[in-house]
Amino acid sequence: MTTGGNEESGTGTLGKAVAVLETVALSERPMRFTDVLAVSGQPRGTLHRQLSHLVQEGLLELRPDHAYVPGLRLLKLASASWARNEFRAVAAPFLEALHGETGETVHLGVLRGREIIYLDKVESRQAVRMNSQIGNASPAYCTGVGKAALSMLDAGALDALLEGLEFRSFTPQTITDRAALLAELSRIRESGIAFDREEHEPGIRCVAAPVVDGTRGLVAGVSVTGPAYRVGPEQLEAWAPSVRRAARAIMEELAARLGPQR
Repeated sequence: MTTGGNEESGTGTLGKAVAVLETVALSERPMRFTDVLAVSGQPRGTLHRQLSHLVQEGLLELRPDHAYVPGLRLLKLASASWARNEFRAVAAPFLEALHGETGETVHLGVLRGREIIYLDKVESRQAVRMNSQIGNASPAYCTGVGKAALSMLDAGALDALLEGLEFRSFTPQTITDRAALLAELSRIRESGIAFDREEHEPGIRCVAAPVVDGTRGLVAGVSVTGPAYRVGPEQLEAWAPSVRRAARAIMEELAARLGPQR
């Protein structure tokens, strides 16, 4: 028996549903059906069925004003994933120690495609804090932890990742072309340290170091971040050795506790 032209068959259906779920979940505002339809590229009937299934499963919720928002089941799944993440658990004490040294916000991020996903965060003790949240994604090319991670990719993987990348200028300091980014990554490989000099958010600076575990294909980074008015370039340089030590300690603990991937 064949499925013929059934567009709902095979693994493509799941992929399309996940894409719809991600579109709604990552939107900065609730989305109505017509909003999702405009960006999904799917037939109206197919999209309506997918949204209905996602609502039935609790992954999305349909509000009284007919707008879709992330469902509570997503929160449950995300919480379980975060709690069971071995990498985060291994890194946690070193993030706390780095926070104790600096008093500023510490991030742990993992590279996923062209983005850095924030896996953990230790909040600053200062009055003004960062808007970053665990689970959020930022472009890797203009963040300290992202550039640290990118610097660890081999030439082939880096070329593939940068192919067709559209550089967006978030601030006047954002790197906006491939050649400049490659030169920056070369400097990061030599020093083991990456900086975000207000490249992603105005008034925000950070210093970061790469964390890698080749046996698991893990490419990540750890950073200390603070507002520019109290964290100048000299302070970032002063924190660099501590950030490098934290990254190295995380890698050593990964090797000792988790061992080679089987």
